[in-house]
Amino acid sequence: MKRIPFWLIFLQIAFTHVGIAQQTRKAGTPAGAKRYLYVATPGIRDYLGYGGHGLLVFDMDNNHQFVKRIATRGLHPNGKPSNVKGVAVSLPLNSIFVSTIEGLQRIDLTTEKVVWEKAFEGGCDRMAISPDGRTMYLPSLEKGFWNVVNCETGDILKKINVHKRAHNTIYGASGNAVYMGDIASPWLHIANPKTHELTRKVGPFANYVRPFTITADESRAYITVDSLLGFEVGDIQKGTKIAHIEVEGWERGPVRRHGNPSHGIGLTPDETEIWLCDGHNMRMHVFSAKPPYQQLTTIPVQDMPGWVTFSMDGRYAYPSSGEVIDVKTRQIIGTLKDEFHNNVASEKMVEIQFTGSKPVRAGDQFGVGRAGK
Repeated sequence: MKRIPFWLIFLQIAFTHVGIAQQTRKAGTPAGAKRYLYVATPGIRDYLGYGGHGLLVFDMDNNHQFVKRIATRGLHPNGKPSNVKGVAVSLPLNSIFVSTIEGLQRIDLTTEKVVWEKAFEGGCDRMAISPDGRTMYLPSLEKGFWNVVNCETGDILKKINVHKRAHNTIYGASGNAVYMGDIASPWLHIANPKTHELTRKVGPFANYVRPFTITADESRAYITVDSLLGFEVGDIQKGTKIAHIEVEGWERGPVRRHGNPSHGIGLTPDETEIWLCDGHNMRMHVFSAKPPYQQLTTIPVQDMPGWVTFSMDGRYAYPSSGEVIDVKTRQIIGTLKDEFHNNVASEKMVEIQFTGSKPVRAGDQFGVGRAGK
């Protein structure tokens, strides 16, 4: 047998490691970084039977094993933990933010201490933070306005009147638009974050706008609406609805929460699939994200799903019912459990990647598109 020179073996090993490093960078995870799933509870109303109270941290690189519980505030006036309404991360401020129906907390991701907690007139709902980590659009609790908030101090910069029932918020990846879902309006409202003024809207949709998601290039919005087991599609640039899709083979029925058949929708990060919640049938329905939006499969889950998001690399889907689903194989590969081996379920969770004790990359509570990012 002909012997291979040592220098050639060395080059082959070196090139292999370079290739792995390039793949890691392409996937967006810094070399050596650790990935954790931060789950805010109580994240289904104020029910403590879904994981108690706090920020629960799971090791995504170790079968989503429970790591720790970070103490949080956010209490009702009677002292009982208030239901969490949203979770978002600012890397420049080294902070994770948790909104409850009464107020907002800023928590340092290294010290794990509450930096500040503030109550907001009109309450708080599901917020979004600008790409530079400095500005938050914080909806009131189903009142007619959003507050624009300084993430460092919690000070209100401006109040934006929208319609009647402020609810869900997505800050576009470009930093040039904020998408605002008012659940008493059939329109998706859009603000210009440079002026903090409403400038555009998309629709009208078939009914009031519920959870929604958008593509990374902000060309398409995928919208759930009241009374529809399915979703609709909006052309963001043209401001029009362009498709109406209904789930086939499953009957619409009563749901225990949210009052909406499909409360929860997400795009896989590569934007090839749409995952849709079905509360009555306790299913996740999977569709192609390209016209004609073919229905691909359905996945049963253990409880009513009211939200869905994904790991940044697109490998895992996280319905709010607590399962970890392998996106490629459609298999449930685990369920989130706390330090007492209790099932954990929440509609408010986000991936954060760390190098040492420093957060270096973060996902989003929404299942937003990441193609090309």
